[in-house]
Amino acid sequence: MFFDILLIMLPLVLGYTIRLASQTILKRLQWLTSQMVYLILALMGIGLAFIDNLDQHILQLVQTVALFASCICGCNLLALWWQDRGRPPLQEEDGLVAQSKWQMMAESLRMALVVVLGFGIGWLLEPNSIPVHTWSNWALMLLLFFIGIQMRNSGMTLRQILLNAWALKIAATLVISSWIGGLIAGVVMGYPWYQSLALSSAFGWYSLSGILVGGELGPILGSAAFLNDLTRELLAIVLIPLLMRRHPSAAIGLGGATALDFTLPIIQKSGGLMMVPIAVVSGFILSLLGPLLMLGFLALH
Repeated sequence: MFFDILLIMLPLVLGYTIRLASQTILKRLQWLTSQMVYLILALMGIGLAFIDNLDQHILQLVQTVALFASCICGCNLLALWWQDRGRPPLQEEDGLVAQSKWQMMAESLRMALVVVLGFGIGWLLEPNSIPVHTWSNWALMLLLFFIGIQMRNSGMTLRQILLNAWALKIAATLVISSWIGGLIAGVVMGYPWYQSLALSSAFGWYSLSGILVGGELGPILGSAAFLNDLTRELLAIVLIPLLMRRHPSAAIGLGGATALDFTLPIIQKSGGLMMVPIAVVSGFILSLLGPLLMLGFLALH
């Protein structure tokens, strides 16, 4: 667990040590970062198609996932929207490229379609015929390395990156609102409180939640946990470009722990480099808390 977190942080740190004087190279890196977002999304779609036995227990899974995802993400968005009240919209000087609402909607739709396209490709392939996980990890490491270079050459200081009160507020708000949403869904489904809290404490880390919950509570709830957190990531992919300008806390927080990795490039693309330290710190905190909280709640089973 901690090795995975360190592995994610390493390319960012290495990239941050590189100073570039050429604006041409920096612009090309920015373009390449943008294109790699689509590669990672396509690989994620292929990985979805490779899930074993997805058609079994589909009704129970759909009911559980729909209720938990809607309650948890709904509470997250309400709480983070409240946190953003009074905050002025992001401006171009914050590193945000001006976009109309139609452009932001088109960007969200384009990202969602890339995932669907990847799923279609994966459906045509033999299960696990390509090492999606390995390719995704390498693509992600390279992308984070590029982002680290851009962070260094944008003038950000380590103090801005590591001591970020805004990121701490986002993480705390997300934890509490996720628990509230999980408890509401658990009451409706008739789950014990500790199971509900376990299902709502991965904060988007779907590979972790599926393994931990499945090992303690069985494959059905394990699959539900996996899909619940995967749904969070998919919603974040679609909503981040729409939310970023007026509700940046909601845009960053909705991705949960994935703000450290998979949704980070989308946050960077939608909000500019100034949003990257906030996303990294909040995602890092949630990535640390997630496994500890889940193991603690599951131990009560």
